[in-house]
Amino acid sequence: MMKHRVIHPPQAHAQSRRERGVAIISALLVVALSAILVAGILWRQQVQIRRIENQRLVNQSEWVARGTIDWARLVLRSGADTSPVDYLGGVWAVPIAETRLSDLLGKFGGGSGGDLEGTNDSWVSGSIEDAQAKFNLRNMAMSTASTGAAIDPVQVKAFQKLLASLGLNGELAGPASQYVRRSLQYSIGRTRQSVSNSLSSMTSIQGVPNVPQPGGADGQFTDKPGLADSDDDSSARPLPITSVYSLLDVPGFTPAVVARLAPFVTVLPTVTPINVNTASAEVISALIPELSLSNAQGLVNQRDQVFFISVGDFQTRVGAMLPPNFTIDTSDIDVKTSYFILHGQIRRGRAQLHRDALIYRDTLTHATRVVSVDDAN
Repeated sequence: MMKHRVIHPPQAHAQSRRERGVAIISALLVVALSAILVAGILWRQQVQIRRIENQRLVNQSEWVARGTIDWARLVLRSGADTSPVDYLGGVWAVPIAETRLSDLLGKFGGGSGGDLEGTNDSWVSGSIEDAQAKFNLRNMAMSTASTGAAIDPVQVKAFQKLLASLGLNGELAGPASQYVRRSLQYSIGRTRQSVSNSLSSMTSIQGVPNVPQPGGADGQFTDKPGLADSDDDSSARPLPITSVYSLLDVPGFTPAVVARLAPFVTVLPTVTPINVNTASAEVISALIPELSLSNAQGLVNQRDQVFFISVGDFQTRVGAMLPPNFTIDTSDIDVKTSYFILHGQIRRGRAQLHRDALIYRDTLTHATRVVSVDDAN
């Protein structure tokens, strides 16, 4: 019996191959799409995990920074308890190179510091700077009961001499002092207005109504707060001067000029004397009109060998370099310091934190407090 073989036409074979090819390609596309979706999910999960880890590292670095500030306050208080004079050979002036936190805790009595979580991966470094070793721009303006703020011509001349000794234009001292005075005047005005508003509120509470009028001096009812009333925040009002970089708002002070001034000038909350035990030759020369920069440098070289034990000691040594019968004004000179700046760096894993803290130390009780904390560049 003969078997009949069915012969399919070539078109049928081609169509079958196309169908199988389409199925394979579809399967590959589904697999590829699934892989892309899974990879995206895993990537987002990894990014979220890394974000949480970074936040944890930053938070832990913040706490280490707080501990560093407390440590600096302890060092400053201990230094004041042991020595009545602040000089560059004091314990507070010794910088700390980058040190593992566990090793640092062990040095200060924390024998189990290495057992604390993360201390082996945390590194701390920093230094304490005498803020009163620099010329305080705040000294150029003083508060008065009548005018509120007035320029101190003696300090302006000192700043003028400092500018000249640094190779800068001494005429910039005038505009700078005016800017400091206006800034202080505006701050005093805002403080007085705040006190006046508080007293007015108290009077209203006691039964005497004090209803502010629209556009009045208190500025509570106005369509342009801070612009059309006495609380003027326009460009005519100077911003509070908080650092040497605030001088960039004064005509004539360029970034190059301010960068040149930065190592020798600061801004502190109050009028302060210069600590001649830590000040540079340029700053000391600026304080004394008849003292040349070369003589001031020689005085600093002597001081590095034997520091000044008192203001009288400084007068004696400087007097030998000045003309006879020349009187030295010691009102702006001291051998003790109240304001210090902590420069701290914390590195924990991928997180790095650079922080500066201005610390005030009372000269009588030696108690310390943090005035301000800023992130350094």
